[in-house]
Amino acid sequence: MSLDPKVRMLNLIKTVKRSERIEPKEDFNAWHERALARLNGLLGLPLERCSPDFRIEFIDKENPEFDEIRFLFRSEPDVDVAAHLLTPKNICEDKIPLVICLQGHSTGMHISLGRAKYPGDEAVMNGGDRNFALQIVRRGQAALAIDQRAFGERGGTEKGPACHQPTMQALLLGQTIVGQRCWDVSRAIDVVAEEFPQIDTDRIAVMGNSGGGTTALFAPAVDERIAAAMPSCYFCGFVDSIGTLYHCECNYVPGIINYFDMGDIAGLISPRPLIIVSGQKDNIFPLASAKEQFEIAKVYYERAGVPQNIRHVIGPEGHRFYADLSWPVFDELTGWNK
Repeated sequence: MSLDPKVRMLNLIKTVKRSERIEPKEDFNAWHERALARLNGLLGLPLERCSPDFRIEFIDKENPEFDEIRFLFRSEPDVDVAAHLLTPKNICEDKIPLVICLQGHSTGMHISLGRAKYPGDEAVMNGGDRNFALQIVRRGQAALAIDQRAFGERGGTEKGPACHQPTMQALLLGQTIVGQRCWDVSRAIDVVAEEFPQIDTDRIAVMGNSGGGTTALFAPAVDERIAAAMPSCYFCGFVDSIGTLYHCECNYVPGIINYFDMGDIAGLISPRPLIIVSGQKDNIFPLASAKEQFEIAKVYYERAGVPQNIRHVIGPEGHRFYADLSWPVFDELTGWNK
């Protein structure tokens, strides 16, 4: 006898067939078209387009390392996004690559900028290489930091994100907050292409850790303008992570496990470079499952004819980013820092 419904649910998610997984003799392009349509539907995409209503709030050229522009844009009606664009000084290229950087469950994008606002921020920044925008701009590339929905300035608090209500509201509408966050990334690319001619729109990447890694996996799967991706400490089997362990509700996409696992989502990014980052001691996205999904993802890259374009970076600690290990692999696969 089992009175706990989780037992039944766990048995189902362990055994359900991922029906959108590529078949051994299936044409890769035909699979890609079919699977992309399915994923967009599951995420609730596309959302409603509107004028971006682009507004610059300030321009700061005083920093000796980079220039900074803070701007706002409208992602969909009544939904604004705040962003900080950092561009390195003394760059010889006419157009430079851009890396969109996304924080996970934290107090906001100011962590990416290396600016503590609340108690505990310093420990977050210093304890896990989470000052993403500073890392990027110091490497000679432009960095775009935005707050994800329900994080930081977009509904979060000094205690952290407030995902529950917007996630539930999205579900009531037949949408998902994962899809909404991906939409914000896509609309940010629209704005960058229109307003910042110094950015090379053929060299736009996305990266993030944990909840930022979620969007860094899904956004390039649904937007082919993203030329490279580096999700950190998210990539793992659905069963062994959000299917078994307690996670924020913002991770969940209704019905997705009937069609895809994370390795299949990664397949939609191929043939573009994909650097997956894991922590050896990450206890919420376990490494053993991440390795299993990496093997699934590799099949897609092999089918696309570019097995060299996917790599798994494994850090020695837990749930954090590993800058020293990851950026050299990013450079190797993209060739942007030659």
